[in-house]
Amino acid sequence: MRAMAMPRYGGPETLTLMELPDPKVAPGEVLVRVEAAGINPVDWKMSAGGLDPIMVAHFPLIPGWDVAGVVAGNGLDSPEFAPGDEVFGYIRKDSAECGAYAEQVAVPVRMLARKPRALSWAQTAGLPLAGLTALQAADRVGATTGDTVLVHAAAGGVGSLATQILTARGARVIGTAGPANHDFLRGLGAEPVAYGPGLADRVRALAPDGVDAALDFVGGEAIDVSVELLRSPARLASVADHRAAVVGGHYVWVRPDAPGLVTLAALADEGRLTVFVDKVLPLHQAAEAWRLNAGGHTRGKLVLAVGLGGES
Repeated sequence: MRAMAMPRYGGPETLTLMELPDPKVAPGEVLVRVEAAGINPVDWKMSAGGLDPIMVAHFPLIPGWDVAGVVAGNGLDSPEFAPGDEVFGYIRKDSAECGAYAEQVAVPVRMLARKPRALSWAQTAGLPLAGLTALQAADRVGATTGDTVLVHAAAGGVGSLATQILTARGARVIGTAGPANHDFLRGLGAEPVAYGPGLADRVRALAPDGVDAALDFVGGEAIDVSVELLRSPARLASVADHRAAVVGGHYVWVRPDAPGLVTLAALADEGRLTVFVDKVLPLHQAAEAWRLNAGGHTRGKLVLAVGLGGES
């Protein structure tokens, strides 16, 4: 099979289109024919060695933890899916080696759910990691109907999904973003505020009694502002700054979770959640996708087309 892989840790220039053996499919796994693979910052950070202290890597290493595709075969003891089923998943395994930047990938069934009918392949590939991050952060603080929730970086890939999830739950969302993204946030049902100096005062102008919960997707000053505005620091969750746990809140490292994927797919099929895709690139342009992702100037997800035949 063809895959974009790395012979060693390194930057985008290390990614190489390789012919590699087809994956072995272990018990409890299915073989997925990849239609699209989502790009996330963790892909290039891990491939540069950023997770080496906590995760074993085997080379050649195929990156990619977001997959959308079609089941092509079953391992032993994997009756949950049948060949031809359309699936998606956040496929982080215990070690780094066989990811989604490939024509095929073997995936534990506990990491997969059925593809949402309402989303394209490209949108679906952009959903798992970011969507589960947003969902698990919201769950960690118990965000629910009637809560006022401050979402930092609400227009970003994770933040925009969190905003939609919270709105679907009946929460009031106050979201930080640059002025150019304020109309975008209003379209998602949020009340936008500009980030930067004076943020706490701007939030208080909308919520004089403070906020019930806060989700941080940027780190830094957002932690301090959240603590100032929250009634209890226990309802702060951050995916970007370990200090959240120090001040009494939660630091969230997203876990693969099939029931969570089912929840996200249901929201999409109900018309209450969508994924904004900035650009779809062919598999062999994965290095360019990494450069775009690292540049931080895209709005929406970057996706690799593997079996899409150019679908965007």
